[in-house]
Amino acid sequence: MKIKILGTGTSQGVPVIACNCKVCQSTDPNDKRLRASVLVEVDGTTIAIDAGPDFRQQMLREKVSNIDAILVTHEHRDHIAGLDDVRSFNFLKQKPVDIYSEPRVQEAIKFEFSYSFGENKYPGVPQFNLLNLTDEPFLINGIKIIPLRVFHYKLPVYGFRIGDFTYITDANYITEEVKEKIIGTKFLIVNALRKQKHVSHFSLSEAIDFINQISPKRAYITHISHQMGLHHDVNEELPRNISLAYDGLHFEL
Repeated sequence: MKIKILGTGTSQGVPVIACNCKVCQSTDPNDKRLRASVLVEVDGTTIAIDAGPDFRQQMLREKVSNIDAILVTHEHRDHIAGLDDVRSFNFLKQKPVDIYSEPRVQEAIKFEFSYSFGENKYPGVPQFNLLNLTDEPFLINGIKIIPLRVFHYKLPVYGFRIGDFTYITDANYITEEVKEKIIGTKFLIVNALRKQKHVSHFSLSEAIDFINQISPKRAYITHISHQMGLHHDVNEELPRNISLAYDGLHFEL
C-alpha cells in the first residue's frame, strides 16, 4: 500500500497576500499547504479521500492518471469543491467516478454540482456515481474500507481505515467504540488545526493524546492552519513517532 499526502492545509488560515505572519512568509515548502486530502494506492487500485478546491493541482503534481473511487469525509467546501475536476478521469475512463458519501453529503453534492444531475446535461459535465456510505465496512476492488464515525463539533463526519492505515480529518471527538476499530493501526494521520483549543478540530495536544491512545508505529498531523507555527519548529517539539505531515509526503506500508 502506498500513501501519498495530497494536501495538509485548511481554509482556516490559507496564506493570503495580505498576511504577514511568519508561516505565510516562510520559504520552507513544507509550510505551503493545499487543502487536506490523501491518495491510497493498493494493488493497482487508486482511492482518494476528499477532493477540495486544490484537487486538480494535486492530481497534476502527483501525475495521477486513474481514480477508482473518492471517499468523502463530509460536505464542507474544502473537502468537495474539487469534485468538478473528476471530468478528466471521466474522459480517460469513459465512465462516472464512484463517490462514496453518506446521504446528507450526497444532497450537498447534488446541490453544489446541480448541473451534473439535471435531465438535460451539458456535454462534458463531471459524471458521478454516488454510492451510500454507512458505518458498515465495504469493498472497493477487493480492498476492505472501514468507515469511522467521528465528530466535527456536532457534525457527524467519516474517517477511514484501510488495512493498517487510518485517516481522520476535521474531528475533535471520537467515541471509545470507534477507537477500538482504530487500535492496531500502524500508520495514522489525524487532524490538528493549531496548538490552541478549537471548537471543532483537535488541538495539537489533543491529537497527541489520541495518537498515544492508539499507539501506532508512525503518526502524522494534517489539516494544519498557519496558527500552528512553522513546520520545522513544531516538529522539533513533537515525540519521535509523530510529525507534521507535508504536501507531497509519500510512504509505504
